[in-house]
Amino acid sequence: MRDVSQSLSVDQLLAERADGEPIRVGMVGAGAAGRAIALQLVASVPGIRLVAIANRTVANARRAFAEAGNPPVVEVSSSEQLDREIARGRCVVTADAAVLSESRMLPVIVEVTGTVEYAARVVSGALDQRKHVVLVNAELDATVGPVLARRAAERGVVLTNTDGDEPGVAMTLVRYLRSIGLRPVAAGNLKGLIDHYRTPETQRAFAERFGQNPQKAASFADATKLSLEATILANATGFRVGRRGMYGPACDDVQQIATRLPADEMLAGGLVDYALGAAPHTGAFVVVHEPDAGKRRLLTYGKMGDGPFYVFYTPFHLPHLQIASTIARAVLLRDPTVCPIDGPVCETVAIAKRDLHAGEQLDGVGGFCTYGLVDNAETAGAANALPIGVAEGCRVVRDIARDQPISYADVELPGDRLIDELRREQQLAPVSSLPAREL
Repeated sequence: MRDVSQSLSVDQLLAERADGEPIRVGMVGAGAAGRAIALQLVASVPGIRLVAIANRTVANARRAFAEAGNPPVVEVSSSEQLDREIARGRCVVTADAAVLSESRMLPVIVEVTGTVEYAARVVSGALDQRKHVVLVNAELDATVGPVLARRAAERGVVLTNTDGDEPGVAMTLVRYLRSIGLRPVAAGNLKGLIDHYRTPETQRAFAERFGQNPQKAASFADATKLSLEATILANATGFRVGRRGMYGPACDDVQQIATRLPADEMLAGGLVDYALGAAPHTGAFVVVHEPDAGKRRLLTYGKMGDGPFYVFYTPFHLPHLQIASTIARAVLLRDPTVCPIDGPVCETVAIAKRDLHAGEQLDGVGGFCTYGLVDNAETAGAANALPIGVAEGCRVVRDIARDQPISYADVELPGDRLIDELRREQQLAPVSSLPAREL
């Protein structure tokens, strides 16, 4: 397998922190993903320590620390208490995420709830307190990542999605390839299954087997999570989609993606897409274009194929492990792993998963009502399309047939939501017009 690693100085910087004061991390969320992160960050990573977890059900925060080795844990209700206990070498749990944001001891907050409205409030509060924020939350990032990134920049802190999730894996590879003089023209995921009609019920057995939420598991299968991740990658690269939902060509091996995406569209500004069924079945790929005949001969000699399009890939994505790199880069280098470069390039729009009827309330990402498909922001905007990240809680005002896109005109929004305010603020900025801005 061809694997590409990026050499950064974070290992030396973390080693220095390990001998002195480690980066203290606060995390909001203690579900399956949060517990996996806690298992790695409580004591395993040199120079980084997870010392605080906020979760609305405090027992789950305690469980995360217990599964990570049972450090001394104290429940707190204020930032002053939190700071005192951390100074004494204890870990803390709380039901109030604001306690973490207001702490003087925590430079970085990891948001891993998978929610949208709640997470929007958590992240906005953390940015207001000038905390770096690492999102393990594709739902929030794909919906309002551009406006949150602007707010972070205005406050002199970093907002970033994480290495280990596919957008971060792909973006790390994109940046590496650019740094050695290659031109990326496409990037994306490897995906094994797409079935738009999977629901929490169809995915319940799988979810229980791996300790996951059935609704979250349904979003993995119905194309929503894939589309959210493609949106994040598009917003970070400037690449677009060739059509709503992407092409997703079937491939036996990831190398075949080089010839199964439209060459003219890759060269016209870049594509985000995915390879369906391709070995090695996990990770992320980047396609580069090399027009020079002499350079192509060397790539062919290096067993990269005949070109002029060549595939590089990372054959793993392990968020609970790779997040350490993102935390270190954010805090020590002010370097976001993957972050919007401007206004939205793509959106993930809500599509009816079944016939919907006036008066029904939508249940959001991974539910029984909708699935999400990535589309270009201009197209979505022209159709007044409803982003799936704001769908939860909306009431349908007229019948919508299965597989039809849902527009803002088709629903009534719940009142007094921050996510809707952030969307309005985000839409005041111009949509990105640059196809592939260099970083």
